[in-house]
Amino acid sequence: MSDNGNIRIFAGDSSRPFAERMCSYLGMTLGKSFSKRFGDGNTYVRFDESARNEDVFIVQAIGRDPNNEFMELLFWVDAFRRSSASSITAIVPYYGYAKADKKDEPRVSIRGRVCADCLEAEGVNRVITMDLHAPQVQGFFKVPVDHLYARPLLCAYAKRAGLVTEDAVVVSPDAGFAKNARLFADSLNLGLAICNKVRYGHDEKAKVMEIIGDVKGKKCLVVDDFTTSGGTIVDVAHNLMDKGASKVYAFLSHAIVNEGAVRKIEDSPLEELVVTDSVNCPDIEKYSTKIKVISAAPLFAEAVKTIHERKPMADMFANLPDPLIYASLADQLKMR
Repeated sequence: MSDNGNIRIFAGDSSRPFAERMCSYLGMTLGKSFSKRFGDGNTYVRFDESARNEDVFIVQAIGRDPNNEFMELLFWVDAFRRSSASSITAIVPYYGYAKADKKDEPRVSIRGRVCADCLEAEGVNRVITMDLHAPQVQGFFKVPVDHLYARPLLCAYAKRAGLVTEDAVVVSPDAGFAKNARLFADSLNLGLAICNKVRYGHDEKAKVMEIIGDVKGKKCLVVDDFTTSGGTIVDVAHNLMDKGASKVYAFLSHAIVNEGAVRKIEDSPLEELVVTDSVNCPDIEKYSTKIKVISAAPLFAEAVKTIHERKPMADMFANLPDPLIYASLADQLKMR
């Protein structure tokens, strides 16, 4: 893919390393852009090359600082629309407000729908994201939403790391993720166990009450979509070890963690936590020896290429190769 076509990829402040990996995979140059937060909290964005009649892709995760990151994304969409871009696609590797998908108590906002309305009002033509916490959020949009999955990437890692053995079992941290965990188990040809997790309030830590399934003497592969504090995944690891598990590994699509969460994971019974780079978390590299980051950027890059070439997305999903799903991120750490 060359710079000579009518396509441009730009990066928001939260996802510049991710966008650079996408462009490296595609063999193109990241668009020149600049964003700044003023002292009064206002956000300023500017891109420094023409976008007229171009297919523009703006990469911005909504994760560590969601309110500011989302507002910045809106400003980028507005800037490209006012510059006569042919189309504007928002690439949101992690869409944090997907957790707010319903009115589950009185007098609350359905924030996921509000964000979708705002993006459409500003003129976004398409959204590409990965592993929404609530897949029905796709229905909040009237424009196309391409929902990618980290599962093939995480399963490829598990296989290459030698973790898929006769004594291994996939574990869902709660009943809500059991359907997705079953897809992991089927992909790896493993059995499934499910934790019964209860959370009594927004500010309370979720507690694992019981584990359904045989984990005694098993190598447990816990799968989930995201963690912010590390609390649930660490609690699950402790409970699995108490139930006789031999080792516990975890695989997550997104990690939105700070130093405290990383240290909690480091001190836990987890052997290893595998995550994608959908959210840029410098504390992982700085403080962690257990957390392994693999890149989803090539997966998104292939989606961009597929969309730009006006090909069906189904074709891309049907032809995912193993080589750690397109490699990159230092050849996915030299293919393990």
